Amino acid sequence: MAKLTFLGGIHPYDGKDLSKDKPIAEVLPKGEMVYPLSQHIGAPATALVAKGERVLAGQKIAEAGGFVSAPVYASVSGTVKVLEPRRVVTGDMVDCIVIENDGMYEDVGFYPEMPLDKMEKEDIIHCIKEAGIVGMGGAGFPTHVKLSPKNPEKIDYVIANCAECEPYLTSDYRRMLEEPEKLIGGLKIILKLFDRAQGILAVEDNKPDCIKLLKELTAGETRITVKALKTKYPQGAERQLIYATTGRQICSKNLPADVGCIVNNVDTIVSVYRAVIEGKPLMERIITVTGDAIASPRNFRVRTGTSYQDVLEAAGGFKVQPEKIVCGGPMMGFAMFDLNVPITKTSTALLAFTKDQVALMEPGPCINCGRCVEACPGRVIPSKLAEFAEYGDEEAFLQYNGMECCECGCCSFVCPAKRPLTQQIKSMRKQQLAKKKK
Repeated sequence: MAKLTFLGGIHPYDGKDLSKDKPIAEVLPKGEMVYPLSQHIGAPATALVAKGERVLAGQKIAEAGGFVSAPVYASVSGTVKVLEPRRVVTGDMVDCIVIENDGMYEDVGFYPEMPLDKMEKEDIIHCIKEAGIVGMGGAGFPTHVKLSPKNPEKIDYVIANCAECEPYLTSDYRRMLEEPEKLIGGLKIILKLFDRAQGILAVEDNKPDCIKLLKELTAGETRITVKALKTKYPQGAERQLIYATTGRQICSKNLPADVGCIVNNVDTIVSVYRAVIEGKPLMERIITVTGDAIASPRNFRVRTGTSYQDVLEAAGGFKVQPEKIVCGGPMMGFAMFDLNVPITKTSTALLAFTKDQVALMEPGPCINCGRCVEACPGRVIPSKLAEFAEYGDEEAFLQYNGMECCECGCCSFVCPAKRPLTQQIKSMRKQQLAKKKK
């Protein structure tokens, strides 16, 4: 039987052995905590606290600034130090609430709004919205919006993205092993919103222990199945995941809901469980800290607002000075120039490498080998699109379906000429998306 997968893709070194076998450890932050008001797609949150005010862990410190927005919660107790723009991991200056951590970790007390069996669909959506849950795989789309499609009766599948296809990242793997009941429980909660939907736990087959465990725990579930996917990057990309698990296809003009699918990643689904069952807002997440320059790679349970520097110290710091530090995975993450920036709802990993392999590459002319076309999961011609982007030919870029690129990095990875194909295409896509907004 053929393994569930998609056309294209690559098989980079995964680096997961560095951190996958160590249990999740908790990091207690030190000093000030920084909470950006924009930790999601959509309107920034609006601050509810003022300088000098004492707050508790779990207290709402900023409310949603619109329908496509999400509130922000304090993850420690302490005093509001200042409200001001601070640098975030992307290098942008963003309005932030800065809280001086008092080290006491007093909380507001967490209680579910009501028992799940007494909740209507509207109650579940309200609970998820109030908890400030967003897509925690990196996109940051408010989850209550994603779970409120125009035609909920047409949703056939709720897919839990358990693939974790990015090299080096193992946070979802550890979460599945250590808290599988919360993942399954969260998926059941989401299924209550869609009467005819089936739940799919989609796991790459390089995680046989997770597949076995999840199958055992869902053996009696009529609405949930576990599907093993072929290990290949970017198996966890939304379009590729939907195709691999359901055979349905979407393009850049579609949402997953347009083909009857809802996709959420592991951490997001667990956060839904914690909000609905435990009454806890989103104020922590799992972060992978790894790479050959890290003294003790592992996964950490981290409170939002914590500095990346604190998490690095929890991993023993650098064993050698790295040439490259990356936020997120090596394929779709981006380089960091400062570790004194806050971890947010969408942070996934901190990677540190002894060698900057990308900087050593000398781009050459295209040799028309076609490898980028073969690897592209979006089924476009990256070499052509990069050329159009380089010369600013917007019309040709759109004619050759440049907006179908998912910016996965496969083309740059396989290019023997070491051309920065993804970066060039990404730049043009960004320009086109900005024009659409206008």
